[in-house]
Amino acid sequence: MNLVSRVISLCAVALAGAGVTVSAAELVIRADKPGAPVQPTMYGLFFEDINYAADGGLYAEMVKNRSFEFPQSLMGWNSFGNVEVLTEGAPFERNPHYVRLSDPGHREKRTGLDNEGYFGVAFRVGEEYRFSVWARTPAGGTSKIRVELIDPASMGETQVMAKADLAVDGKEWRKYTLTLRPSETVAKGRLRIFLDSPEAVDLEHVSLFPADTWKGHENGLRKDLAQKLADIHPGLLRFPGGCIVEGTELPDRYQWKNTVGPVENRPLNRNRWEYTFPHRYFPDYFQSYGLGFYEYFLLAEEIGAAPLPVLNVGLVCQYQNKDPKAHVPVDELQPYIQDALDLVEFANGDTTTVWGALRASMGHPAPFGLRYLAIGNEQWGPEYPERLAPFIEAMRKAYPDIKIVGSSGPGSEGDKFDYLWPEMRRLKADLVDEHFYRPEEWFLSQGARYDNYDRKGPKVFAGEYACHGKGRKWNHFNAALLEAAFMTGLERNADVVHMATYAPLFAHVEGWQWRPDMIWFDNLNSVATASYYVQQLYATHKGTNVLPLTMDKKPVTGAEGQHGLFASAVVDSQAGCYIVKVANTSDTPVPLTLRFDGLKKKSPLTSARVITLSAPDGDLLAENTLAEPSRIVPEEAGLQVSGSTLSTTLPAKTFAVYILR
Repeated sequence: MNLVSRVISLCAVALAGAGVTVSAAELVIRADKPGAPVQPTMYGLFFEDINYAADGGLYAEMVKNRSFEFPQSLMGWNSFGNVEVLTEGAPFERNPHYVRLSDPGHREKRTGLDNEGYFGVAFRVGEEYRFSVWARTPAGGTSKIRVELIDPASMGETQVMAKADLAVDGKEWRKYTLTLRPSETVAKGRLRIFLDSPEAVDLEHVSLFPADTWKGHENGLRKDLAQKLADIHPGLLRFPGGCIVEGTELPDRYQWKNTVGPVENRPLNRNRWEYTFPHRYFPDYFQSYGLGFYEYFLLAEEIGAAPLPVLNVGLVCQYQNKDPKAHVPVDELQPYIQDALDLVEFANGDTTTVWGALRASMGHPAPFGLRYLAIGNEQWGPEYPERLAPFIEAMRKAYPDIKIVGSSGPGSEGDKFDYLWPEMRRLKADLVDEHFYRPEEWFLSQGARYDNYDRKGPKVFAGEYACHGKGRKWNHFNAALLEAAFMTGLERNADVVHMATYAPLFAHVEGWQWRPDMIWFDNLNSVATASYYVQQLYATHKGTNVLPLTMDKKPVTGAEGQHGLFASAVVDSQAGCYIVKVANTSDTPVPLTLRFDGLKKKSPLTSARVITLSAPDGDLLAENTLAEPSRIVPEEAGLQVSGSTLSTTLPAKTFAVYILR
């Protein structure tokens, strides 16, 4: 008996002595039967501007209401002294407001502004922050402003943690920049601007970014958050939503053309998540569009993900609008269809085209390589397919290589779902977007969900899903474990499921309205949840082709008699290894044998390792937090193999990824 077998035997004896019945599980993997390819897009990311995911989150801008375009022009700002909000002579057509700072009337008095940022303006000692502003002097002379980073709660002699002077010359609008270097780290600071001369000054588009953004982009992303996305190694990035694509009213819908071009001239949009939950209401939640479609495409390219933009189909949110008149009539859809066609030109068009030229002018002459386009979000009823049909017709004619993603509605089953799937087949959509925010019991019951799907119809995009704990909707370990179990069914059915994205992606700890979420953050720090690590383990070890895996000649789907196990297997022909993913959702350790049938005689297994994700001290409700970011993290260990077999024990309530060479 080898060492591993002895350990298994001892574990079984110990558990039997404790009154726990243990029976071994043998998983048979057919190494000689590689099946469906696992799509490069299989495991990806879904971004929506909910929970302050964009402004105040991934988008690194630190100033709230930087162009004074909120419905209350100085929301987010404290003004003091002689301050006016004006529009005449504004430099940007779609952002017509600016402020004038004038002499306060006495040499000992002050005129100026300070900005509260998003839950504070946070900065770190030793780092640089880039301040910029468009400015002029209305009288044509020279004026001066003083720019400061302050800590209002400082117990030191001064509130000022960084300061610099800026001279403004002439009547013409110009962009001015300076660098601030704070002397202390502050989580709840502010940006303050003083008028520091008798001459009045006009200010517009007041901006503050960390100098060290993701990839160093000037209009950039917060580095730690973007890096967490890259570290998942996603194959897909779906954006910008979600319900914000629909809007509560048509003017509120997300319009991609407003999000490209010079950032100073991108108009404000009202975020439908501002008012959706009155019990978690954020009256200052808007979209600056600083993070726009160009930035989304660029991010997708830089993290190696295929872009999947979602466009409005002519319907506003059906949850919030029962009146059919709220939607765009079918015979008035042409501008919406043209927006879709123009988006493909923006992403892929030659630089001689109108929209391709705009992309090039923004810094990316090469095409972005767009291959997928989703039309509509969680729409339902006949009103959806009747509007989707002309989009598909126009896209097939102009861009036949673009794959169209339709929707199966807001639920994972039911009347809406059952109606829309046949409609998506009739319209010949390439993929169908399924959404399921469901409790633990649902995830435990869905291991075989896709086993009997139509192999010839549209493919599945599991576009929004997360396990919602019963009564406790947070990112605890047990929810992540059940997500891992469910995902074995996605992988086993890779011939049907081509895309999958957890949702939502981001949440600010002071600005959330929906949970659970994959990544939590405050203004200085961020934390990956257990669900994040599940997604990362799948994406990093997705393999190239599915391998048949059975126990007692049946797929391992958590069915009765399968010890609470869910499992799938792939081969990675590029890395030269086999990968087996197993989730033990039971309360009992399971002696486990992985048997690889069909190995060539001269190619036995030579090495193995396992990466496990489990609850600390058996606490299934444990979670990673900003204070304790590493309570739940993957752990790796080596294993012994013998010929074509690996024998081990999978602990209770554990997700394991076995990599064998």
